[in-house]
Amino acid sequence: MEIALIISAIGLGFASGFHCIGMCGPIALSMGLTKNQKANFYLQNLTYQFGRILTYSILGAILGIIGQSFEFAGFQKYLTVAVGILLIIMAISSFGGKDFATRIPFVSRVLLRVKMKLGKILQLPDYKSRFATGILNGLLPCGMVYMALTASLAAGGIWQSSLFMFLFGLGTFPFMFAVVYLGNFITTAFRVKILKVIPVMMIILGGLFVLRGLELGIPYVSPHSEALHVNHSIKGFHTDHTNCH
Repeated sequence: MEIALIISAIGLGFASGFHCIGMCGPIALSMGLTKNQKANFYLQNLTYQFGRILTYSILGAILGIIGQSFEFAGFQKYLTVAVGILLIIMAISSFGGKDFATRIPFVSRVLLRVKMKLGKILQLPDYKSRFATGILNGLLPCGMVYMALTASLAAGGIWQSSLFMFLFGLGTFPFMFAVVYLGNFITTAFRVKILKVIPVMMIILGGLFVLRGLELGIPYVSPHSEALHVNHSIKGFHTDHTNCH
């Protein structure tokens, strides 16, 4: 995976962390974890986080099938430009601090069902329930996750898209782990200010994807397609060379 995509995935996840505190923080706080038994607390918290990140990775792999199909068909650059434009549209619709995903009636109904299921699981204090909570938490309709999934389409393949979403999940990890440990440690006023900046960051990210798809010959940002083909050829040569031995 290109270094630009790796930085984008982690950066997008880190920026989403402020959003996650408001969206998923109440769920994390509802698990009733206490710091009386520190080892158990950390393990249960990590189990919850692992379930959430695993869901992101699986969703990324599913969308990676689509991305790989475009790559095989030779339409990867067009997909990348389309992804960039879609990210910009999503970002613009997110101005005002509202999650655009919750504005869709179907998504709102799914959100309600998942929350009801979570309510039942949260009453169980074992590791399985923490893992299941993380899995379901990852399925909650969330505009930031949808943006990340959209971006993962342009990663170029199944494992690349899955890795993109895994890195996105790691980017959200510090905030989500901390909110379980420290409670809602960021004030509402501060979070609102940060949420106003996130759409701007998404527009910049969308612009980078558009540039990447245009193949303008800008190193690391918009390389020529020939450069990518040379890179793949080198990798293939090394693979063949290894097989010969």
